Amino acid sequence: MNVEQRVAQELIKIGAVKFVLENPITFKSGIVAPIYIDNREFPFHPSSWKVVIESFQELIKKNNINFDIIAGVAVGGIPHSAALGFSLNKPSIFIRKEAKDHGTKSLVEGGNIKGKKVILIEDLVSTGGSSLNAVKEIRNAEGIVNECLVIVGYDFMEAKENFKNNDVKLFTLTSVPVILEEAFKLGQLKEEQMKKIKEWFLDPHKLSNK
Repeated sequence: MNVEQRVAQELIKIGAVKFVLENPITFKSGIVAPIYIDNREFPFHPSSWKVVIESFQELIKKNNINFDIIAGVAVGGIPHSAALGFSLNKPSIFIRKEAKDHGTKSLVEGGNIKGKKVILIEDLVSTGGSSLNAVKEIRNAEGIVNECLVIVGYDFMEAKENFKNNDVKLFTLTSVPVILEEAFKLGQLKEEQMKKIKEWFLDPHKLSNK
């Protein structure tokens, strides 16, 4: 079993994968989806969460990613970036999605990143909008960011193009297509459901436009 399959199985095991074909959910990007993944459930399941943090460590080592600071995107990415920073003995910060109306009003919280190489940790990526906004804020604070590490990617071509256009390499521990295959093997997804979700993948905006 490879890392993608293992992380996918942990997600399924803890009930973080929801198939919502009858009541699809709407992403911030506007995409309406028949599958929802809640990585916020990992901290409630320490043994499964450990798999995620160790998989991030393996990914960093395998790809020889050098960095000074780990950044988490609020709010979903924060637990994972903090745990990874603690385990690797590296400083961690987080990036707000909007400024507070008091204090410094900074979107980059935790420390000075000027001239430092930062890796961004995100829990999930669909089109990449939230992650790339965080990249923008890191660069505005004069940090250097070229990599984004994600637990789950929806594997949309739109996201791949968005990251490429912003000179950021996207690394995912697992993807929705892998999760679907593992769910089907484990009997969590029926053949007809699988067919409908795969059809949605061919044009994820189609359902949104109905």
